[in-house]
Amino acid sequence: MPKCKVFGIDHGLKEVVADGLYMKTMIGETMSVAVIKFVEAAGRELPAKAHSHGEEASLQVRGACSIFEVHPDGSEVEQKMHPGEGIIIPANLSHYGVNKFEGAGMSMRLNVVTPPRAEYRSDDGTPYYPLASRGEK
Repeated sequence: MPKCKVFGIDHGLKEVVADGLYMKTMIGETMSVAVIKFVEAAGRELPAKAHSHGEEASLQVRGACSIFEVHPDGSEVEQKMHPGEGIIIPANLSHYGVNKFEGAGMSMRLNVVTPPRAEYRSDDGTPYYPLASRGEK
C-alpha cells in the first residue's frame, strides 16, 4: 500500500559541494521534489548551467534568487524571487538560477518537477544539480 513521505526541509541534506551546496531529492510516481541549500562560503562561486525539464514549481524558502529564462534567440529574462515567493517554470523552458544570500549566508529552495526529473533517478550517491562545471547528463 502506498505511504505518505514526511520530510524536514533542512534535515538529511547530502553534500554536493563542501561549504557550498547541499540537497536531497525525493522521487514520486508523477513528480520529483528537491530541497536545494546554497551556503555562501563556497556557494557564491557555483554558477548553474541553463537546463530544461518538465514543469517546475519552485518556492524560495530562505535568501533570494533570480531565475533567468533563456529563450531560443539567446535573450534572457530575469524573474526575481524573495523568501516566501514561488515561481512556475513552464515545461521545456531553458532556465538557470543565481542566488542572493541572506544574513545567515544561505539561499534555499524547494523545487517540485513533473514528470520526475530523469537525472534524479540515477544511483549517484551525490545528488544531481546542473552546475556549469558539471558534464552533460
